[in-house]
Amino acid sequence: MKKLLFIFTILFTSSIFSQSYQFKITGKILSEKEKTAIEAATVHIERVKDSSIVTYTITNSKGNFSLEGKSFDKNVKLFVSYVGTDSYSKLIQLDKTPVLNLGDIFLKEESNILSEVVVQSRAPITIKKDTLEFNVKSFKTKKDANVEDLLKKLPGVEVDEDGKITVNGKEVNKILVNGKPFFGNDPSITTKNLTKDIIEKVQITDTKSKSEAFTGEKGDANNKTINLTIKKENNKGWFGRVSGGVGTDKRFEGATMVNRFDNNQRFSVLASTNNINSPGFSFGEIQKMFGGGGNIWIGSNGSFGINGRRFGGGSGIVKSQTAGATYADEYGKGFDVNANYFYSGSSSNNESKNNREYTLPDRKYYSNSTTTSDDENHNHSFQTDFDIEIDSTLLVNINPSFIFNKREGSTNRNEETLNEDNNLTNSFNSSTYSKSEAKNFRNKLDITKKLGSSGSFIKASITNNIEKEDTEEANKSIIEVYGSSPSTENRDQKSTINNDLVGLTTRLTYRFPIISKKFFLDTKYSYQRDERENKEDTYDFDTTTQQHTAFNSSLSSDFSYNDIVKTPALELIYKTKKWRFNFETGFVNRTLENTDKLRPDLSLKKEFNNLDLDAGFRYQFDSKASINFDYNLRNDAPGIKQIQPFSDVTNPSNIITGNPNLKPTQRHRAYVNFNKFNWQTRTGFWLYISASAYQNQVISNTIINNDLVRNTTYQNNDGGYDLWSGGSYTKKLKLDSITSIKFRLGGNLSATKNFNVLNNVKEGAKTTSFKPNAGITLEWDKYASIETRYDIDFSNTKYDINTNQNQDFINHSLRIRTKTNFPKQLEWRNDVRYTYNPNVIGFNKTSWFWNATLAYSVLKDQGTISLKAYDLLNQNTNAQRRATSNYVEDSESTVLQQYFMLGFSWKFNSLGKKGKIRNYDFHF
Repeated sequence: MKKLLFIFTILFTSSIFSQSYQFKITGKILSEKEKTAIEAATVHIERVKDSSIVTYTITNSKGNFSLEGKSFDKNVKLFVSYVGTDSYSKLIQLDKTPVLNLGDIFLKEESNILSEVVVQSRAPITIKKDTLEFNVKSFKTKKDANVEDLLKKLPGVEVDEDGKITVNGKEVNKILVNGKPFFGNDPSITTKNLTKDIIEKVQITDTKSKSEAFTGEKGDANNKTINLTIKKENNKGWFGRVSGGVGTDKRFEGATMVNRFDNNQRFSVLASTNNINSPGFSFGEIQKMFGGGGNIWIGSNGSFGINGRRFGGGSGIVKSQTAGATYADEYGKGFDVNANYFYSGSSSNNESKNNREYTLPDRKYYSNSTTTSDDENHNHSFQTDFDIEIDSTLLVNINPSFIFNKREGSTNRNEETLNEDNNLTNSFNSSTYSKSEAKNFRNKLDITKKLGSSGSFIKASITNNIEKEDTEEANKSIIEVYGSSPSTENRDQKSTINNDLVGLTTRLTYRFPIISKKFFLDTKYSYQRDERENKEDTYDFDTTTQQHTAFNSSLSSDFSYNDIVKTPALELIYKTKKWRFNFETGFVNRTLENTDKLRPDLSLKKEFNNLDLDAGFRYQFDSKASINFDYNLRNDAPGIKQIQPFSDVTNPSNIITGNPNLKPTQRHRAYVNFNKFNWQTRTGFWLYISASAYQNQVISNTIINNDLVRNTTYQNNDGGYDLWSGGSYTKKLKLDSITSIKFRLGGNLSATKNFNVLNNVKEGAKTTSFKPNAGITLEWDKYASIETRYDIDFSNTKYDINTNQNQDFINHSLRIRTKTNFPKQLEWRNDVRYTYNPNVIGFNKTSWFWNATLAYSVLKDQGTISLKAYDLLNQNTNAQRRATSNYVEDSESTVLQQYFMLGFSWKFNSLGKKGKIRNYDFHF
C-alpha cells in the first residue's frame, strides 16, 4: 500500500509540474496622442518568476497583434514597447483567461526623454526605422557561445556551414562592433572570436557607406550590416583566448587573441598557424573543419581566399600563418580613428588531374593533364579610417591602405592531346618557377556637406590607386607535335615582367529637393583614368654564352594602356515611409588607348559612347514583408588582351590573338527580392531572381587544325544570358519548454547560355541547374541538437548543334550534424557528409566524410581540452564534373587526409564586475 501511495504521489506531482496552459492573446496598439495605429510595436510575454521570454510578436500596419502559445506558469506578464513611448505591462492569469482580447491599448509619449534616467527596453526585438534590433538576453545559448552561435538563434538569420550569414536571404557583408570595424571587414573574425556574453544588442540594417549614413541616403538593399553593441559594464577590461593542438601525420594548429576595451578605445591582437587547410582565424576546438574539396575558393594561380582576404597557396595541403592588430579610438568629439594590420602567409603543395572531352563540329578529341605545384605566399595589409565630423553638416572620411604581397612558386605540368581514335597528336611538358613582389597603395577621400534641413547635400570623392608588380619567371618546356608534320620545340627561357598601374577616380554629386524630404534630383559627374605600363622581356638560353641572353621578341612585350571614362549622370529619387523609387541615366564616354613600343604598328586608340541606366523600386508592405527590384544597363569594355592585336605564343599549341575591332559588351541585368517573416509563428520566406542578357558579348573564336593546334581570337556575339534564382522557407516550432524543431525548404535554379566558335561554326550551350534542398533541426534547449540537410543537384547541358553531346548530371549530398552538452562540461560534435556523383568518370563516385570533436571544460570553464578527428573514414575526395560550351571535364586534386588532434584552449576575461564570465539563462 505504501508503495502504491508513493507511486501515486510521484505521478500526481509529475502531472502538476508538467501541466501547461494554452493561450491566445489579441489586441490593438494605438498612440494616445494621435489616436492612430502603431505599426512594428513589440509585444512579448515573460515568466513572472525569472523574466524569461515565453513568446513575442510585432504589430501589423493596423496596430493589431496576436500571441499564441503555451506556458507552464499560471501567471505571465505581457509587455508592449515602442521607440519614443512608455512601455505598457499587464499581469495575465492563464488558468482563468486562456483566450483574452485586450482591445485597444494606448501608449503614451515617452515621459523620461529629458530625464537623466534611461530605462532599458526589455523587448526581445525592436524595429527602429530601417534598423532591426535584437536584445541578446532574450536568446538562450550555451554558456561560452560566440557571436556566430548567437546569430543562429535570431529569427530570420541563417549561418551556413561555411560561416556565410544571411538575413531573410540577403547576405551580411559587414559586421561592426560599437559601430566600428573589427579587423577590417572580415565578418568571420568577429563572429567566431567574440563571445556572446559581452554583447548587449544586435542591430541589423542595410549596408551603407559612412557618407550614406551621414546624409540619410538609402544603402545597399541587397546586403546587410550587423552592428554588435557592447554592454557598458563590459566595455572596459581585457579578454581573450589561447589555444593549441598537435595531431597525427604531423598536423598542428595554434591561435591566440588578446583584446583590450576601454570605452571608446579598443585594441586587439591575434596570431595563428596551422597545416590543416584552415585559412580563417579560429580556435579550432569546436570550430568547423575545412575539407571535402568545396569549402575554399581557389584562384587560377593557386591562391585562395575567405571573406575577401587573400591567403595564396590554394588547394592541396596548406600550411598557413596569420597575425594582426586592430586599434580604434575617438580623439575628441567628431574625430574617430580605426586602423588594422593583417599578415597572412601560406605554403602549399598540390597535385591535380584533369580529363577533358572536346567536341568539334566534325569530330572529338581528348586532353589529359597532370599538374603538381608548390607555392608560397606572404601578404601584408595595412588599412586606416579617419572620420572627421567637423560639425553636424560636414563629414570628412580619409581611408588610406597599403598592401605588400610576395609570392614564390613552381609548377610541373604534363599535358597530352589525343584524337578521336585515342592516338596521341601532341604533348606539352613544362617546368616553371616564378617569384614576384607586388605593392599597392590606395587612398580615398570623401567630403560630404549637408545643405539645410530638406535633405540637400553635396559630395566629393577622390580615389587614387598605385600598383607596382615585378615578376621573374623561368620556364623549361618541350612541345611535341606528331602526325603528318611532326615537330619538337625545346624551350629554356627566363623572363622579367613589370606591371605598373596609376589610377585616379573622382566623383561629384549634388542633391537638391524637388519636394522636401521626398522627391530629389541628383546631378553627378565621375572621371576615371587608369594608366597601365606592362613590360615583359623574355630571353632564350644561348648555348654559346651558356646564359639566357638571346632576346625572344615573339614572347616579349612593352606597351602602355590607358582606360579613360567620363560619365555625367542624372538621378531622380522619390521616397516615402513605405516605398522608394529611383531612376538614373548616365552618358559614358570611354577611351581605350594602347601604345606598343615593340610593335608600333599594333598601337591603337578606340573611343566608345554609351548609355548606362539604373532603376530601383522598394516597397515595405508592413513590418513583416518587403520587395526590392533593381535594373541596370552596363557597357563593359573588352580587356586589353582581348583587344590588342598581339599573338601570344606562350603555349604554341594554343596561340591567342586579340581583336582590335571588338565593341563593348552591353549587359542588361534585373534583380528582384521578396522576403517575409512572421514573428509570432517564427515562419520566414524569401525569394530572389536575377537575370542578365548580353549584346556584343565577347566570345572565343578558335581554329583547330588536323594536329589539334589551336589558334584563338575573339569576336562579339548576341544571345548570351544567365539567370539565377533561389528561395527558402523556414518554420520553427516549440514542442515544449526545452524542445524545438526547425524545418527548412529551399533551392536554387540557374540557367546560362554561352557561345563559342570552333572552326567557323558557332556553337551554343545552355546549362540548366536545379538544386533543391531540405533540412530539419531538432534542439533540446542547450543540451543537444541534430541538424540534417539533403541536397540534390540536377544539371543539364544542351548544345545547339552537337545535340548528341547533351549532358545530364546528378549530384547527391546528405549532411548530418549532431551536438550534445551532457554533462554540461562535455561537448560532443559530429559532422557527417555523404556525397554521390554517379556521372564522374575515372574517379570515386561516392564518399563519406566524417569529422568529430570532443571538448571538455576544465578550470572553472576557462579551459577546454579537445580531441578532434578529421575524416574518420578516410574517404575525403573532391572529384567533380562540369560541362562548358565545347568540352566536358572530370577533375580531382589533392585533399587533406585523415588525422587526429589533441588540443587545449584557455580563455580569460576581466570585463564587467570582478572580471567574471557571466551566463544569462533566459528561455526562448
